[in-house]
Amino acid sequence: MEQFWQKLTAFAFHRSQQFDKGEHAPRDGSDVTLPEPLQTFVAVVTGSAGNEPALYLTALTHRSVTHDASVPGTESNQRLEFLGDAVLDMVISEYLYRSFPNSAEGDLSSNRAKIVNRKSLAGFAQTMGLGNYLIIGESADCNKIRTSESALADAFESLTGAIYLDKGLDAVRAFVMKQVIEHVDFKTIVASEHNYKSRLIEYTQSHHIPPPVYTVIAQDGAEHEKVFTIEVSCAGCSCGRGSAPRKKDAEQLAAKEAVEMLLHAEQSALPEP
Repeated sequence: MEQFWQKLTAFAFHRSQQFDKGEHAPRDGSDVTLPEPLQTFVAVVTGSAGNEPALYLTALTHRSVTHDASVPGTESNQRLEFLGDAVLDMVISEYLYRSFPNSAEGDLSSNRAKIVNRKSLAGFAQTMGLGNYLIIGESADCNKIRTSESALADAFESLTGAIYLDKGLDAVRAFVMKQVIEHVDFKTIVASEHNYKSRLIEYTQSHHIPPPVYTVIAQDGAEHEKVFTIEVSCAGCSCGRGSAPRKKDAEQLAAKEAVEMLLHAEQSALPEP
């Protein structure tokens, strides 16, 4: 693998020297031919050979290379990471929207966050062996970076961005389906959804407190963009408030605040060891 890295960094340096300062490589990436191991990897994870190999080279270039004197002028994957992050969010959002037609906006957002987060993305990257293909600066700790949660998540996002620019949205959907969706247990994700109203009821029952009461205390905004503020009371005492365009979501936010407040109060009341 070290020899492979040396070939890639030498290749990156050679490419950077092909153009005078201020010039750019052809937009179609026709000047680039990736080393065979990387060509194979791209073909396997995307379904076919890349049309713009330079994009994949950039997608796998860790920012440590930009500080390496041996490969001056090399672009890291940070810009592609920015793009890939947005594209990945959109594709996952679309999948959740179509797959869970009865889920509320808050639930969809929560479930997306459980899929598109650093830990999850790093796991997907690790499963596909992405860390083995990262191009890392000579002065950096290669072993540490190849297994770094942050570096792997960034590389997954940048690879998504490269696929989008190279092959389009349908190719990204296919990539996400194969590398993400097929590895996600949606039943577990949905089952683990934080239902704070249920948790608050469980708390009041276990502490022999009357059930919580939710009251709308304010309605702000025009009819088509109204925001409800709801207060939840337990045993006649206000213990949480929440505001949202939907009463259901406002109640959840109020219940969340109540649960956190009650648990904190209970913890504070415990005698010090």
